[in-house]
Amino acid sequence: MLKYGVLVISHGSRNEKWVHLVDEAVNAMQIPDGIPVYASFLEIVEGRLIQDGITHLESLGVTDIIAVPLFISSGSTHIDEISYALGVKPEPVLPTDMTPFAIQAKLHFTNPIDDDPIIAQILYEKMKPLSLKPAEEIVLLVGHGSVERNFHILWRRGLERLASRLKEYGDFDEVDVAMLLPDQIDRKMNHWLKLKPNHMVLVVPVFLSEGYFTNEVIPERLQGYTYKYNGSSLLPHPLVARWLERQTAIFWERV
Repeated sequence: MLKYGVLVISHGSRNEKWVHLVDEAVNAMQIPDGIPVYASFLEIVEGRLIQDGITHLESLGVTDIIAVPLFISSGSTHIDEISYALGVKPEPVLPTDMTPFAIQAKLHFTNPIDDDPIIAQILYEKMKPLSLKPAEEIVLLVGHGSVERNFHILWRRGLERLASRLKEYGDFDEVDVAMLLPDQIDRKMNHWLKLKPNHMVLVVPVFLSEGYFTNEVIPERLQGYTYKYNGSSLLPHPLVARWLERQTAIFWERV
């Protein structure tokens, strides 16, 4: 008999608040009664790793696991290694020390965030307090990125599409993107300083939760520039749960 279960996969952190925010979003999902949901982590959170989630769901009689990667971009190298270890692809693109998981259920792997309109709405709501005169403002979305060429392209594509959605929401003069890997902030800030020196740059981090990158790395790389920044990440926000629901909705429609 067919029985679905949901396995949400995110990176994990030593920061308990980071883990709690993910748990809050997962627990807020509204899905059909009787469907078990497990929030798992790629690393660090002992006892709640991906294999722990698989084993738990299968112990409940789940025959089909819907794995939802709660990651910002398809360009994340973690998506590559996780999809390999779950058996979604025969080999990873890059070398990894991850080994295939023990899994008996049928695995359905959904998409990460990329340029989803729900996420664009969250970004807009989070950065809106920074905006005073959109026609005289430049929004700079900052993501983690990757130095690996093919992964870099996926990162850039997703961020640029998010930027287009954000421009429509706020009617800003310009919306641009930059990555930390490779470090593009300096070049982008100088570009807009020369092109539109009287505009204010609103820097928006595209990260799941606040932490080292939003609190330290981005501000450090912006030293010496004039800008506005509140460091606000996607979590916490109720629409993250709605995004998770939408990733699984197609399976309930089939039922």
